[in-house]
Amino acid sequence: MKVEDIMTRNPVFLHETDFMTHARQIIRDSNKRTLPVVDSKDRIVGIISEKDALNIFSTKSNVTVGGFISGFPEVYPDMEMMHAAKLMVNVDMGRVPVARSSQDKTLAGIVSIVDIFRNLNPDKIPDKVIEDVMTRDVRSCSPKDSIAKVWLNMKETGFSGFPVVNGGELVGMVTRRNIIRAGYARIEREDEHGTKSTMSPSVEKVMSSPAYSLSPDTSLKDAIKAFIKLDVGRLSVVKGKTLVGIVDRNDIIKAFI
Repeated sequence: MKVEDIMTRNPVFLHETDFMTHARQIIRDSNKRTLPVVDSKDRIVGIISEKDALNIFSTKSNVTVGGFISGFPEVYPDMEMMHAAKLMVNVDMGRVPVARSSQDKTLAGIVSIVDIFRNLNPDKIPDKVIEDVMTRDVRSCSPKDSIAKVWLNMKETGFSGFPVVNGGELVGMVTRRNIIRAGYARIEREDEHGTKSTMSPSVEKVMSSPAYSLSPDTSLKDAIKAFIKLDVGRLSVVKGKTLVGIVDRNDIIKAFI
């Protein structure tokens, strides 16, 4: 299967001269975790992610997108889907723009890990269970932790989500998307509501609940079905009521690769 068979054509995008506050609003309103950035001739110059949007100091910020763009692996419409998947997994990117060709950098579309995940060949699913591919060293947080603290942890670790644990029991999940949707995309100085770090709301105000989870002995095939049904990027792994790991789409795609 080729990238052109699964990519989204005419995607939402930003111009490098747009303000970052506008970019943050578009990311939240379009519910996109990554947006391509183009120049005046619609040539791709980079991407903006949720993480970049969280680097906004306040609603009064007048910096432009051009100063925040990141690089990305080059993907083209005629590229094999799993080759694109490998490039994306290697740099831990969930969505990348698709250029028309190596010579023509005009934006042709965007392809995501979700697109690839939904088109995995069921006949090639490895005979493994979640315990074989999950991450065991899990960073978690408490529902009473401040959003400011969790944001800083996301910034330091590069993780886009944390399981929320209360009294040793999994109660939810908090992600960058939760924070952006709630309007608390902030850093050390001030969030969107003008909230100072000492007044930062708690995680329980924005976390996703109930907590969806899998058991360690869940097959990859059943895990894929769960991811697609729940439309989530990661699932906690619990044994009894104890959190023992976390698994995301990339972990499963790596098993295919």
